[in-house]
Amino acid sequence: MIRAIVTGTGSALPANRVSNADLAERVDTSDEWIVERTGIRFRHIAAEHETTSSLATDAARAAIAAAGLEPGQIDLIVLATATPDQTFPATATKVQAALGIDDCVAFDVAAVCSGFLYAVQVADSMLRAGVHRRALVIGAETFSRILDWEDRTTCVLFGDGAGAIVLEAQDDSDGRGILSTRLHADGRHNQLLYVDGGPSTTGTVGKLRMKGKEVFRHAVVNLAAVMGESLDLAGLTPADVDWVVPHQANARILDATARKLSLAPEKVVVTVDRHANTSAASVPLALDVAVKDGRIKRGDIVVLEAMGGGFTWGAAVVRW
Repeated sequence: MIRAIVTGTGSALPANRVSNADLAERVDTSDEWIVERTGIRFRHIAAEHETTSSLATDAARAAIAAAGLEPGQIDLIVLATATPDQTFPATATKVQAALGIDDCVAFDVAAVCSGFLYAVQVADSMLRAGVHRRALVIGAETFSRILDWEDRTTCVLFGDGAGAIVLEAQDDSDGRGILSTRLHADGRHNQLLYVDGGPSTTGTVGKLRMKGKEVFRHAVVNLAAVMGESLDLAGLTPADVDWVVPHQANARILDATARKLSLAPEKVVVTVDRHANTSAASVPLALDVAVKDGRIKRGDIVVLEAMGGGFTWGAAVVRW
């Protein structure tokens, strides 16, 4: 059996790190208010010259280097983003050009905060089908470009950044790789988390809008369910899990989801305090942190999960 093995991770953050106290100087909020409700302490905000593609390229270079490869050895790029550089072409093609790759398959996936999980399943399927050998899967966002900085209930929650992994098709000789993935979508909840603009409706980019309490309730239920489904598909139980790398939206969602699955809090990788919600970038960003600091080791069972606007949600089980 051919499986997609994670051979490298990487991440990139804008240089400008903004604290809650910094935000309080321009928005009616406070460090105490933000920390109590979200667990967020810092976020990174892109400068004018920093874009989704530039952050994605930096994360991609780091992941490729960690995998011991050269950019030309990548033959598939799947980039998840809700904040592309342009309406078209795909931001993935800008990353391809920046990496100096003359020809490979490159396209974007749009599933907001779940985008990275969607991109992982797409790349995993293409690798296992034998169509490609090495894939670069990226989650990258500049959410600061679509925030309403007059709305203190949303603008404090998000940040910018990018994370990437390299997946390589290898023979399943030691049981490593992506063991299962499970994705969902339910478009009936569009108005709970959305952007109020678009090319075919308003002709504008629009701003993010969210009904936080309703999103919170759906997130806890859906994330616990899809994690259970993905573990069932892999023939595993929560007791087998070494690490959960969740979408970094809100510390309270992370805690509630862990309790629902009876997972020990220390098994959950948390970076929301330092990165805030970076949408499609949040899972690969947190993953890179846990790999680089040595928590995630070869052979560990790692569960990735996320939920975002749409609603979309999903999970993947990986043996590292």
